[in-house]
Amino acid sequence: MTTVLECIDAGTRYLEKRGVEDARRNMQMLVAHRLQCTRMQLYLRFDEPLDESTLAPLREDLKKRGERIPLQHILGIVSFHQHDFKTDARALIPRPETEELVELLIKKFSPAPQRVLDLACGSGVIGLSLAAQWPDAEVTLADVSADALALAQENAAMLGLDRVSLIESDLFSQLCGPYDLIVTNLPYVPARDRSTLTPEVLQDPALALFSGEDGLDLIRRFATEVGTFLAPGGMIAMEIGHDQGDETAALLSQHGLTEVIVEKDISGIARFPLAKSL
Repeated sequence: MTTVLECIDAGTRYLEKRGVEDARRNMQMLVAHRLQCTRMQLYLRFDEPLDESTLAPLREDLKKRGERIPLQHILGIVSFHQHDFKTDARALIPRPETEELVELLIKKFSPAPQRVLDLACGSGVIGLSLAAQWPDAEVTLADVSADALALAQENAAMLGLDRVSLIESDLFSQLCGPYDLIVTNLPYVPARDRSTLTPEVLQDPALALFSGEDGLDLIRRFATEVGTFLAPGGMIAMEIGHDQGDETAALLSQHGLTEVIVEKDISGIARFPLAKSL
């Protein structure tokens, strides 16, 4: 009978042959998911035999991962800032950099802002994480995608956050404001870079990835419109591409925002533009 360790070893070899990065960790996560334990707990279970009731669904999981279905979609859950969120093909898979943005905002605001907008919210990880951290804040999640909003609603229910508002809106078209904080992770991947993306990234909705040939189309629209929706002294916070800092900062300044800075992520990349209204 196949043991846990033998299963991990065989699955790792399978994934390596199919070009999956960090194949062993991926296989460990798949096995841990089926055994309902953590990766660390697997080390205490290496000699445990696996019966067919576990191996059969694990083979299906392994086949999907070998076809480059994202690990997060197979597991159905992603951990993000102290909470677990549902994730699937309806919205962008949350990235570690986005978690850094949430942590940055929590450090910057004391007390919490009163009215918060998570624009282009996707699965809702930013807005819902802030709502959980700031129980007195009025938090709105908005997205142009009805599918993404449905996923965000499921995540809100899973976290017990029934006080957030969800609105289908193409940027600000259906919103009123004013907001004390507007945070957004707009699509910013240049369409010209499509051929360079991994098969896993391309499983994300194109609507959540691409924003014109240079990746800045939606950022330009946002910079033009955002000032109207900010309360006096209100702040915006964004996540952008690795080489978009200077141009984004210039756009925000051109449209009347002040105190424009671009904070760096943990890798030293200028990733998070911040600015205030007059």
